[in-house]
Amino acid sequence: MTVEHLNTHQAVPDDKDMEILQVLQENGRLSIREVAAKVNLSATPTQQRIRRLEQEGVILQYGALLNHKKVNKSIIVICEITLKEHNKKAGQHFIDQIMSFKEVVECYNIAGDFDFMLKVVTESMESYHRFYVNKLSEIAYISQTKSIFVMDVIKQTHKLV
Repeated sequence: MTVEHLNTHQAVPDDKDMEILQVLQENGRLSIREVAAKVNLSATPTQQRIRRLEQEGVILQYGALLNHKKVNKSIIVICEITLKEHNKKAGQHFIDQIMSFKEVVECYNIAGDFDFMLKVVTESMESYHRFYVNKLSEIAYISQTKSIFVMDVIKQTHKLV
């Protein structure tokens, strides 16, 4: 089951684009001039490349990587979901519900024993229980769930290049 929602028809970033992406992943707060200096380009072509990468959907957004414990989100749960039915209606209904839950920070459509994998972040075991009982278990078409509780975060990054 797949749900098409990303633009996959785009030009492949060239080597200079990849350098720009590496710099922005290290520090998305750099000015255009600072990025340009790091990749040995002038500011105008650097800005044009960044704008194009944003328009093409290569750069989805800018943000900060947070320490979950320091923002009172001490529980991380990987939740695997199997749907009762494997059709567009069931899949889209599940996705629509998940997109509205602030506790779900990542959602993947996966192959294997389960259909979806969620990363859920909450304040406490009690708040995860409330999320599970009042939100997740109320979604139609779910046949099975499996919750895996993260004991410690060993590596957390957003870098792809």
